Amino acid sequence: MEMSAGKFRNLRVLSGVDGRFLMMAIDQRGSLKRMLAKSLSVSADAVKFEDLAAVKKSIVKILSPHSTATLTDPVYGYPHCIHYIPRDVGLLLAYEETGYKKEGQERRSSLIEGWSAEKIKRAGANAVKLLVYYRPDASERTLEHQHALIRQVGDECEQYDLPFVLELVSYPLLEDELPADRNAPVTTDSAAFARRKPEIVMKTAQQFSLPEYKVDVLKIEFHAAVKYTKEYCDGTFDGKKRPALYDLDDVRQFCRKVDEASGLPWVILSAGVQIEEFIEDVRLATEAGASGFLGGRAIWQGCVKFYPDTDAVEQWLSTSGANNFRRLYEASRGATPWFEHKRFGGYPNIELADDGKNWYRNFSGFTS
Repeated sequence: MEMSAGKFRNLRVLSGVDGRFLMMAIDQRGSLKRMLAKSLSVSADAVKFEDLAAVKKSIVKILSPHSTATLTDPVYGYPHCIHYIPRDVGLLLAYEETGYKKEGQERRSSLIEGWSAEKIKRAGANAVKLLVYYRPDASERTLEHQHALIRQVGDECEQYDLPFVLELVSYPLLEDELPADRNAPVTTDSAAFARRKPEIVMKTAQQFSLPEYKVDVLKIEFHAAVKYTKEYCDGTFDGKKRPALYDLDDVRQFCRKVDEASGLPWVILSAGVQIEEFIEDVRLATEAGASGFLGGRAIWQGCVKFYPDTDAVEQWLSTSGANNFRRLYEASRGATPWFEHKRFGGYPNIELADDGKNWYRNFSGFTS
């Protein structure tokens, strides 16, 4: 399997020496603003730029050293956190605009205006991360929009020889997945959505493993809602009882199917669940072939309630936050090193593209 020098080198930086990804996400913007609004007892619009930057700085300062790589954003995050990301920790920078544009119930993603893979490269990052909202059963127009956006970023990453980490998030779309009251918030916590989620995640992973998108690592949702399993539907994680739609053996089978469908190394995102649930997600996913995790709120969200007391925020991160990371390390011990994924078949099988005696001549520059 051939790989370009830049992508190969940077994937090694993002992972640990054993090839596992133990990564932290602090690129949240809209969701973090809403969390801070609750902590400060103000509206989301009243949360200041400085508040977001301060919380991100504390999270990166305390927890980034525990990760193999840290993901942040270029708006509130990176300019204020650059001093606190250790030299031996990889860096991913987000490319997508926060939120989405709605077309009916469908969601379309967009890029941060004035930002690019070229700038991400110049900023010293080791990878580009793009979040896209995706439903395989969306309209043709929405699918074309999302596919074109991903292809664009894939082309840019290829041009600048940066790994492309694609984050894929599904959402309620069909009538029985939406709240009866159309003014109520849309939530993924419904039996109808949980029932369809395994197939949605599998088809999505399969789609974006195609070479035309030039993705290197898939960041995907857990393949089922463990809160709806027979073992955990009694409210184990959040105190809310739900119907049992499947059991853990079914979930393990879903995980294996996603691993079979994915032609790329993949990691699990946390989607804002509580840490106990995320640990179980990571354990089940890595047993099935995931190469680790790229987790966000599940790891650090407990600190936000202490803001604006920065000392209390950092005390929580130093104790509970660090412990969350340690527990995730244990849960992901069975993760498949990215280079052992079937795409590569082992470290010795990865060859440098165009590695002949004229490699340095053939290796293209950014303007080629």
